[in-house]
Amino acid sequence: MPSKDFLTAAEAAAALGVSVPTLYSYVSRGMLRSEEEDGARRSRRYPAADVLRLRQRREMRHDPDQGVSDALHWGLPVLESALTLVEGGRCYYRGREVAALARECSLESVAALFWTGDGAAETELFGFPKTALPSSFTALRGAMPRAAPTELFLGLLPAAGAEDAAAWDLRPAQVARTGARIVSLMAALAAGRDTLGGEGIARTLAQAWGLPPEAETRLGAAMVLCVDHELSVSSFTARCVASAGATAYHAVLGGLAAFQGTKHGGATRRVEALLRECAAPEQAREMLAARLRRGEAIPGFGHHLYPEGDPRGRLLLEMAKEAAPGSSANALVDAVVQEARAMLGEHPTIDLGLVALCGALGLPPGSALTLFELGRSVGWIGHAIEEYQTDKLIRPRARYHGPRPESRESQETQ
Repeated sequence: MPSKDFLTAAEAAAALGVSVPTLYSYVSRGMLRSEEEDGARRSRRYPAADVLRLRQRREMRHDPDQGVSDALHWGLPVLESALTLVEGGRCYYRGREVAALARECSLESVAALFWTGDGAAETELFGFPKTALPSSFTALRGAMPRAAPTELFLGLLPAAGAEDAAAWDLRPAQVARTGARIVSLMAALAAGRDTLGGEGIARTLAQAWGLPPEAETRLGAAMVLCVDHELSVSSFTARCVASAGATAYHAVLGGLAAFQGTKHGGATRRVEALLRECAAPEQAREMLAARLRRGEAIPGFGHHLYPEGDPRGRLLLEMAKEAAPGSSANALVDAVVQEARAMLGEHPTIDLGLVALCGALGLPPGSALTLFELGRSVGWIGHAIEEYQTDKLIRPRARYHGPRPESRESQETQ
């Protein structure tokens, strides 16, 4: 498939392995969408994503077993969701474009929208009074004095969940309230606070990191961009956990565990290492070339769903320049982006954008992953809420390809 959002009739027909007249018949039968190109009635274009889906459906009819297997690897959708749409090079939460939400709304407002469909429910969910963490909980945190926020999340959320009996109420409205407690707790852990509630999540982080007030908006926008991305491996994990009837705490823990992998949220660590390896902008080309010669990947570039560039990464890079115009951190990122574009033909992803923003704000190493996890926890809770409403256990079957069991007759003759 060509790496662009729309295909010509000839390209779409070639991708489907049919003639152009057959392609037109697909459109007339409602199997495929087309639209006018630049207002020219006789020239039409075809969404590449729709062409891919149609091709995959046809392949699944011819080989159902292989089709089901392929669906687990960027293939056809495997479940229904009303949360996130990636289409036409853009990302939407409940029909609202993510880039606009990031510029206009707080993380709490987006969480309310994502969990309930109503962003105005922000105050109801997050407006609880400032509450001191239990002494037993603070004692556990004291036993991990050098732990990074990620380690605190993984180590202490189980203890918090064990004390939160209300978390076992799996009705949507109650899970949304539990979700607000979970996200607020994670923010308190990341900020080293002994209380939760009473302040916005972005403000809590900005104060903990010693940032000026204007940085608060950028931190909130970064977390909004991270909330969800359709059915990522961590979100699918959270849904599997929720489908078993476990609490939102357990679903978030499942998502966090998957998120650590270098192919997922852990990619931010690889991007940080890449930028450390490039000590100065003028070394960017040689650094990237050396990595390619060694057969090493270049993290932070190229996304399967965004052949023309990840809009989340693009916005984060813009915010980094707004935060620190002319800074050495931004100059380094710019050099790496330009050289990677020239060598690879790829655009920056959200991972590079997060690391760039954190560098522009002067945040400590690992902060990009912290922001990513805080934002994505909202998404995991949203997926859990949706999964509770289906009231079905996610339990796919495996296609066995190991040795066949011996028959009873052959065993008796041995």
